Parts: sequence; C-alpha cells; structure tokens
Amino acid sequence: MKLSVIIPCYNEEKTIEALLLRVSQVPVEKEIIVVNDGSSDRSPEILRELTERHNIKLINHPRNYGKGRAFRSGLKVATGEVVIVQDADLEYDPQDFIPILDKFKADGVEVVYGSRNLEKEKRHSYFRYYLGGVLITKIANLLFSSRLTDEPTCYKAFRREVISKLKIEGDGFEWEPEVTAKLLRAGYRIEEVPIKYFPRSFKEGKKVNWRDGLKAIFTLIKYRLLPGAGRLRRTAGKK
Repeated sequence: MKLSVIIPCYNEEKTIEALLLRVSQVPVEKEIIVVNDGSSDRSPEILRELTERHNIKLINHPRNYGKGRAFRSGLKVATGEVVIVQDADLEYDPQDFIPILDKFKADGVEVVYGSRNLEKEKRHSYFRYYLGGVLITKIANLLFSSRLTDEPTCYKAFRREVISKLKIEGDGFEWEPEVTAKLLRAGYRIEEVPIKYFPRSFKEGKKVNWRDGLKAIFTLIKYRLLPGAGRLRRTAGKK
C-alpha cells in the first residue's frame, strides 16, 4: 500500500532536514511531497539541496497561503493509495505511519486519525492547548455523534479516492476541522490509533495559537449547519 506524505513547510529551517530524514527512514512504500508555503527563511534553499537526496516532490508557493492550501497543492500530485499530512517540525514521529497504514488493511477503513490521547505517555506543550484540543474534540463529537479522542491531531490519513472527493475550502489550520466535519456528515467513520507526540514551545517555533482554536470551533459548527456540507464531488453515500 503506497503512502503519499504531504508536508506543508513554512519557515522550518531548523527542523525540515531532520524531519525529511526521519520520514525517508520509515520502511513503507511512499512518496514524499513537500510544499514550501512561501517560506522567508532558509527553508527553500535547504529543500532545493535535499530534493534529489530524499527523492521528494517539491512544490513552491509564491507566498504563504496556509496549511490547508498547501495540503491541496500536495494532493494534486499525490499518487499513493493513502494520503497523510505531516508537519515539518519534529512533534510527530513518522514511524507511526506503520500502525496507521496497518489500520487501513481492515475491510471498510477509509479514514484513520493518529490520536495523541490514546497513547499511554501523554504529552502536551501548554496545558491550555491540551484543554482546547479536548474542547474541540468534544464539540465535534457532540455535533456529529462521533467518538473521536483527538480531532486536532496532525496525523490525519485518508484513502486518496476519499479525500479527493471532498471540496476543501479552508486555507489555514481550519482546513482540518472542515475535513473532519465534511467526512462525518458524508457518513464516513474515522478510525483512530495511538501515536507519540513530542510538543515544542513557541520559542522553538510553535505556530498554532488560541485564535486557531476559536476558528476550529466555528468551522465545526459552520459545516454542521451549512446545507450540503456533506455532499462529495462525485458519488456520495455511506461508507
């Protein structure tokens, strides 16, 4: 089962090389797609040097559009059966691709999220952000009658044929609750597996802030109430 790893990158000169090395070492069939989202540091230069070494597909945005737009750009060139998004920092362990892919081997599994809250050793960078993530997850479950444990997780993996059906509109971090909402409204079941998490601080480059949490809540409510939000591009239906 081939995996397409889409890596949005914005000003990650300190971590992108180490991250690409870790991704390349995961023993699964994969393609690595990096979207340089208008970085103004040394990330573009580093990525040019690493392109051949790690056999990556590199896409350059002329300016910073956001994580959602970067994911959509990567999805356009993805060829794997399964697509996963990977942040360009070192908060997540790419070795967790293996249990995520294993989950797809079961019949009928279309979407798998890596849950930080199912891992025995739970880590969080700031307690208020942990509580924010719990709140976002509870709101998603309340609105869509789901049983998620970690909606804001980075590790969201989809069969390419499924995620390609969705019309993703959000350009920033809000694309993630948008995708969750639209998948659940369309009748897809989201499976979860435990994953490791190594949070970084704002001093180390963490970019998500409290405003993104508010946007996430608003996005979940918006796509719960918006008529036709669960309609897919092609054939809709229960999965």
